[in-house]
Amino acid sequence: MEDVAIDGSAGSGSEQKPRRGRRVRMTGAQRREQLLDIGRTLFAEKGFEGTSVEEIAAKAGVSKPVVYEHFGGKEGLYAVVVDREMRQLLDGVTGALTAGHPRELLEQAAFALLDYIENYTDGFRILVRDSPVAQSTGTFASLISDIATQVEDILGLEFKARGFDPKLAPLYAQALVGMVALTGQWWLDVRKPRKAEVAAHLVNLAWHGLDGMEQKPRLIGHRKN
Repeated sequence: MEDVAIDGSAGSGSEQKPRRGRRVRMTGAQRREQLLDIGRTLFAEKGFEGTSVEEIAAKAGVSKPVVYEHFGGKEGLYAVVVDREMRQLLDGVTGALTAGHPRELLEQAAFALLDYIENYTDGFRILVRDSPVAQSTGTFASLISDIATQVEDILGLEFKARGFDPKLAPLYAQALVGMVALTGQWWLDVRKPRKAEVAAHLVNLAWHGLDGMEQKPRLIGHRKN
């Protein structure tokens, strides 16, 4: 158990003595979650470089060694925060892909990302920052690739049905998911138009772009390689 704060307790004897504190204790798991919440807020607001272990510890009401004990330092705390946010977003997108029609699946994927941006704004701000930390939890680019893999299967079936080469589905999946992600990053700040309208325009471009594709796209400019 870990100490959190000091409360008051009455002194003894006839003379009133300064009230000596009673320590309310926090379990290790509770402290870990507290530090993660504080770190998440600070990383979203200030970025990795702008956040210090001292500030994290101060806001938690603990000493710096407590942060090191739980995460080994700022890098370890950051890695856990990023990993959680990536899983939250990926699970949201994967869980949203339930419809049968390909166009509705694109709508659901767009809504899933925009929902995450709206409901987990701090998390998205952390994910889209360029992390200076070499970590195994991945980056926003790798997260986009993970989401694109989910969309790739959908596109592969649609390509095959339309006579296109299904081997090109990964390329188009990356392009589509990247388009939605970058638009979402822009929408994060402007928040206009409303979410449903943004999703509709994204799907409009994606779906009708796919609908009018050439089986063998050609370049019309002078550059050929």
